[in-house]
Amino acid sequence: MAARIEQVVVPGVFSLDGQDFDVENNVWLLGDDDEVLVVDAPHDAAPIVAAIGGRRVTAIVLTHGHNDHVTAAPALREATGAPIWFHPADRMLWDMTHPGTAPDRDLAAGVEFRVAGTTLVALHTPGHSPGSTCLHAPDLTTVFTGDTLFCGGPGATGRSFSDHPTILNSIRSQLFSLHGDTVVKTGHGDDTTIAAEFRSLQG
Repeated sequence: MAARIEQVVVPGVFSLDGQDFDVENNVWLLGDDDEVLVVDAPHDAAPIVAAIGGRRVTAIVLTHGHNDHVTAAPALREATGAPIWFHPADRMLWDMTHPGTAPDRDLAAGVEFRVAGTTLVALHTPGHSPGSTCLHAPDLTTVFTGDTLFCGGPGATGRSFSDHPTILNSIRSQLFSLHGDTVVKTGHGDDTTIAAEFRSLQG
């Protein structure tokens, strides 16, 4: 059976400068009936575990370190036994949410993951945070962008350790080199395409 993509929307709280905001996060499962890779682990592990449905989890890959993407990661690791992959440039953000514990493996540009016969390639896209990383699945003409690229433009850069010129450079150099038909699966909200976002940022 070919690899498929499943979406789990997990509501929770996003903290910024001492204020809390309600938010919904997309979690992406890539796999088949036997195994699955999980992209991001926000808020609460329970709905993610339910969606996994007893399948073997090959990896938990975190697109960046902001609390609304990593809160459930240790609990999801405990529930599944899968390693957490995380870019070390965001370790200061991880430590704000999970002092006293650590991710398992370092995420970096060019790291490849194989699941259900499909390959994902890590693209380092700093700007929203220093370690922000996207995952490109060329076989599926899909890229998982976390908070780097949304429907309607780049991710917000008003958070600590973010930088607007850097995120624009990452999008233009890393993501706009992908085929225009590539589906962009984001950390929040609806899907878009590389072509649509290219037009948006040129306008």
